[in-house]
Amino acid sequence: MPAQPVPPHTSPIAALRANVAQPFEQARAMPPEVYTSAEFLEAELHHIFAKDWYCVGRTDALAQPGDYACAELAGQPIVVLRDGNGQLQGLSNVCLHRMSTLLQGRGNTRTIVCPYHAWTYGLDGTLRGAPAMEKNVSFCKSHYKLPTIRCEQWLGWVFVTLNPDAPPVAQQLAEVEAMIAGYGMTNYTESFYEEHVWDTNWKVLAENFMESYHLPVCHAGTIGGLSRLEDMVCPPGHAAFNYHTILKDDSLRIAMAHPSNTRLTGEARRTTFLLALYPSLLITLTPGYFWYLSLHPKGPGQVHIRFGGGMSDDYRDDADAQQNFHALKTLLDEVNVEDRGCTEKVYQGLCARMATPGHLSHLERPNYDFAQYLMGRIEAGLGGS
Repeated sequence: MPAQPVPPHTSPIAALRANVAQPFEQARAMPPEVYTSAEFLEAELHHIFAKDWYCVGRTDALAQPGDYACAELAGQPIVVLRDGNGQLQGLSNVCLHRMSTLLQGRGNTRTIVCPYHAWTYGLDGTLRGAPAMEKNVSFCKSHYKLPTIRCEQWLGWVFVTLNPDAPPVAQQLAEVEAMIAGYGMTNYTESFYEEHVWDTNWKVLAENFMESYHLPVCHAGTIGGLSRLEDMVCPPGHAAFNYHTILKDDSLRIAMAHPSNTRLTGEARRTTFLLALYPSLLITLTPGYFWYLSLHPKGPGQVHIRFGGGMSDDYRDDADAQQNFHALKTLLDEVNVEDRGCTEKVYQGLCARMATPGHLSHLERPNYDFAQYLMGRIEAGLGGS
């Protein structure tokens, strides 16, 4: 049966509500306006990104005092840094004087110096110096400290949230931790990190990761020939995440469990998990290496991407490990070129007047669960507004 057109007066939230009301066996892709509407993006920023946990990267990338990583979360600039006591903390990345942003990107610093008037903060956020303020009789340096942002670590990942009431990360992801315990994800070391902006909606890229149905076609030039649809398992999702698994062969040795890994047995030694941790941390986890995307919208038609990856420490002392990983990184870059082309084409199509969502394959079960999550978060937010 053809899809019923959405009346022109229907809001994108109402359109998604109708979409997720269908059982999975009859489900369709989300309506185009869920991706293209500024109204829906505002709802996402307010009810999802401002309320849930957002990943800024790996703990080992912030190992030394003064190491920092910046992010923007639902309009709030944030910096996560390791302070002089060796603790990770999140701070507002906005000067308390004329409100310039402070640090940019990733790096290491002894102090936080505003690039506008050189107000200077310590790694704990306290104001250390403010030039030419002695004639303002109301000014008191000790009254200034950058606001803190909730920051937590989980299995080597660093998360921040603007929501003081968000349940702890470890509580929300306890099922994930149990499921992948044999991988020892805490002990994977990041060896590359990049940031990109693509011209597509963040959900298009998230959904692209969540299903491997597209691999044989979109990635025909790289990994498509190795992608067996019959080996892909897509179980129902959970409240805070969804996942699917793929069995790898030993053509890429570092995708297999290292001989020293006695934690994994049987087919688990060659099983890759594709984890989608809501709202936007996407992790490909093999027994030997990992790579990830952490997404944040930059408008309906653009997505900011934090892209990183590395190897299990099980492989650290192998003579050919770095050579193998270099080959893998080259392959990942080629796969990203293909994914960018596919996801930008999808967004172009979503903006078309005649765009109509079709039925989902059984291999797109994670996409259905993702839509349910989005609607649940927005409904909960609207109910509490």
